[in-house]
Amino acid sequence: MNSARLKICGLMDVETVRQLNGLPIDEIGFVFAKSRRQISPQLAALLIDEVKQLVHPEGNVHRTVGVFVNATLEDLRELLAIAPLDVIQLHGDEPPELCREIKQSLQVQVWKVFSVQDGSGGRPETKAAELLEPYRGVDAVLIDTAGGGTGKTFDWTKVIAYQEAAHRLGVPLYVAGGLQPDNVSELLKIYSPDGVDVSSGVETNGKKDIAKIREFVERVKQG
Repeated sequence: MNSARLKICGLMDVETVRQLNGLPIDEIGFVFAKSRRQISPQLAALLIDEVKQLVHPEGNVHRTVGVFVNATLEDLRELLAIAPLDVIQLHGDEPPELCREIKQSLQVQVWKVFSVQDGSGGRPETKAAELLEPYRGVDAVLIDTAGGGTGKTFDWTKVIAYQEAAHRLGVPLYVAGGLQPDNVSELLKIYSPDGVDVSSGVETNGKKDIAKIREFVERVKQG
């Protein structure tokens, strides 16, 4: 079985969360940034309660992740009082100092997301190292196609440099952006990221499709 961690993002309703029962999914994400998948703190609290009822086949605990863009420390404090997330995933221009403050003050894990620009020039290993080094202390790094939520992949050859840079920080690297059942096996086989993050790739007509989720999970765990 593949050891890559698996995150499903953009959950919006109780029924879909319940359908994840028994699947080896490690993280379940909710979007609080402006998006068609954005949910309220109150709905998130309800969904977090549902996640706590899920059974992981390996006995692991499902972690809940909130997706934010340029939220303030106080915004996050107020939200966590309603919806007790395990992880804060930051997609904006959040400086390293804020990431550390969020982690220390709110006692949550902090993941920092970096957009991968295709054809941006320069040595990718140098660029990745320079980008990530100031964020030493975060709990994970996630790379996504520039723009986020585009449903498009980026140049996966850049995964290597970001993975090396993340490992120098002592944290895992997750890859997002255009992943779906048909391409995730290739990503894992060739580049072996520590984790993958999927949202639109397991949807049909804008809604999570449990058949696609199951297929994606199977492909990830098979590698």
